[in-house]
Amino acid sequence: MGFFDTLDLKYRLILCDVWGVIHNGVELYPGASERLLRWRDEGRCVALITNAPRTEQAVKEQLRQMGLADGAYDFVATSGEAGIEALLAAAEPVGFIGTSEDRAVLEGREVRIAEDASFDELACTGLREEEPDPQTYRAELERLAERDVLMHCLNPDRIVIRDGVPEACAGAIADIYQMLGGRVTWYGKPFPAIYEHALKRAGNPPKDEVLAVGDGLQTDVLGAARMAIDTVFVAGGIHSGEPFPEHFSERNGLGDWQPVAVVDGLA
Repeated sequence: MGFFDTLDLKYRLILCDVWGVIHNGVELYPGASERLLRWRDEGRCVALITNAPRTEQAVKEQLRQMGLADGAYDFVATSGEAGIEALLAAAEPVGFIGTSEDRAVLEGREVRIAEDASFDELACTGLREEEPDPQTYRAELERLAERDVLMHCLNPDRIVIRDGVPEACAGAIADIYQMLGGRVTWYGKPFPAIYEHALKRAGNPPKDEVLAVGDGLQTDVLGAARMAIDTVFVAGGIHSGEPFPEHFSERNGLGDWQPVAVVDGLA
């Protein structure tokens, strides 16, 4: 039997990552849906916590299309929701870097997107469909940095694996922008706001009753560790079966912190 088959009942809230844990960008991993349903049958609250730069409803619809039932989890906490709140507070329309689909989601939530270059803030949700290489944005980012445009990065992930193929994310754009001297506000894991949002929605349980499950070392694992939340590292996701790094805690200032378990997946 695996770690999850005998999971301590003290964990009343599961903060479960989505991409790399539940699906691979195209389809659900075998056994993932069954694991989530079992946790709910055991009386646990299952919160899906994701760096998707979209709304909760958009993520739920994507999961439905992959075959995951709404009853497999209690709610979805997204970095997009946190970013949208900030963008709605912007005094003027904002610039945009990302897919046309993500732009439609933002506009559907009444975020005003600028039609010209006279903006002081910018939403970055990812890479444009026709420009999948982050380095091709460098000249554009240099101009934005010179104008001191504030970038709102709605997805801190640098890369995801879509059906076995690496795909750059908004975090890769924001990294370049920061290196060029640009200002970035980050939303999602590993930053506290998304965890605080999820914990609040779950009724703010004691930290020792919470378990985080994720495959991203610098997002899922680091974020949960900094929040003092027990964490399971899923090695079968973005890191493709690599062992948990020996010096991860030391390099990230976490003292003697270690994940409570390392697993291949939810099954």
